[in-house]
Amino acid sequence: MDRIPILKLGGVLIVTIQVDMHDRLALALEEDLTAMIVRTGARGVLIEISALEIVDSFIGRMLVSIAAVSRVLDAETVVAGMRPAVAITLVELGLELTGIKTALNVERGMALVQAGLSEEDDGHGSDRGRYED
Repeated sequence: MDRIPILKLGGVLIVTIQVDMHDRLALALEEDLTAMIVRTGARGVLIEISALEIVDSFIGRMLVSIAAVSRVLDAETVVAGMRPAVAITLVELGLELTGIKTALNVERGMALVQAGLSEEDDGHGSDRGRYED
């Protein structure tokens, strides 16, 4: 089965989806990404989807699920490069990307991820997942 590569850059995992997603590939991505967050301790996830021409309700729900699992593992998710047709489809399907920040391109997406990481490092972000005596 095909897999989508996941790259690590500092504390951020970067996923570039270059193929049309099918259900098994989306499930494999969620598993791989979850394992990589735990293994690397990444605090941010950037998913670049500009190559996706079509998104169905399952793929939309998988993006929301990936973001929710990432959040539980103390990593924030940004989706970058969404095509207008994909955004329209998600709205028409009634899917809200709860817990997902969006950006027009990878550069803006990385800036959002970095801003979130620096907020938490400065003590202005949430303290979720942190243990203190």
